[in-house]
Order: sequence, then structure tokens, then C-alpha cells
Amino acid sequence: TSALPITCSTRVPSSSFRPQEKRIAKEERVYDLLEKLHIDYQRIDHEKADTMEICLEIEKSLQATICKNLFLVNSNKSQYYLLMLKGHKKFKTKNISKQINSSRLSFGSDEKMHEYLDITPGSVSVLGLMNDVKNNVQLLMDQDLLEDEYLGCHPCINTSSLKIKMKDVFDKILPAINHQAIFVEVQDG
Repeated sequence: TSALPITCSTRVPSSSFRPQEKRIAKEERVYDLLEKLHIDYQRIDHEKADTMEICLEIEKSLQATICKNLFLVNSNKSQYYLLMLKGHKKFKTKNISKQINSSRLSFGSDEKMHEYLDITPGSVSVLGLMNDVKNNVQLLMDQDLLEDEYLGCHPCINTSSLKIKMKDVFDKILPAINHQAIFVEVQDG
């Protein structure tokens, strides 16, 4: 394995295997799912990454697109969404709401995020949908993500990041966790 620069002057080895040391249950479930689906991935451990600025450093190290992941809800709180968009793009509620024929979208509560996805702010990831067994959350994806070969995401905790083939996200992970993406157009910054 090679050493990859992360943030500050920290260097963390990259790995294609699950961590040898025990991790928290939700992270372990991610590795279990990836193993069950025979998905190759690259993993790096790093300091807490809860801002896009830190994630951009990780993106460079992984050479994979790290998304902004926003947990959203409609105005009457009857439908929740996970919006994945490229880091340089801005979420404009009017634009996305219109595309999905929804009432105005706003940020969902931390409590609902934890209840439905078993994740906390700063750790939001498409992999959190594996915990949404009742399909309370609809995945929305920036259509420009289809241009990328790899996706970088957290394994439901923001002290590690994974590099996964985008094709595996669509062909293996989403079908296995019973979720489908609705593609939206997100304007540049």
C-alpha cells in the first residue's frame, strides 16, 4: 500500500481491505455489504472530515469524486431525500423542488437523519441508505455524477473514506439496498 496525503501533514496508508481493528457497528455493516456484493474498494482513514474543504483534500488523495450529500425534506415533512451533488455546486431549493414536483425542500432534522439513515451530520453518505430498510428516503443525484468513474464516500462515519466504482454503486449497491436514484440537474456554483 502507498501513503496518501490527507489534511494538514497527516499521511495515512491506503487499503483495499476492511480495517483489521474493530470499528463501530454501522461502519462494520458497510464493509459487510461491500464484501457480500464482491465490490472492490479503496479505503483511507483520516481525521474527522465534516466540511467540503477537508473532503476536497481527500478527493485528491482518493482520485474519486467526493459529493456534497444533503439530507432534505419537503415542506409538510412527508418525504425525505438524500441529494448527492458535486462539491462545487450549490443547492437551490426552487430548482430541485421543481424538477421532482415537490413542495419546497429544506434540510431534514438530525433526528430523522439518524432514525432513517443511522448517520450524523458530516457523515452523510449514499451508503447510509443501506440502513433505510423502509425506503423513507429517496435518493436524488446530480446527473453530472454519471460522468465520473469513481465515487468517494464515507462508510457512515467521517473518519474514513472509500473509493468505489460508480458502476458498482448503480449496478450492485443500490439494487441490493432497494433504492433507485432520481437524476436532477444541478447548476454550477
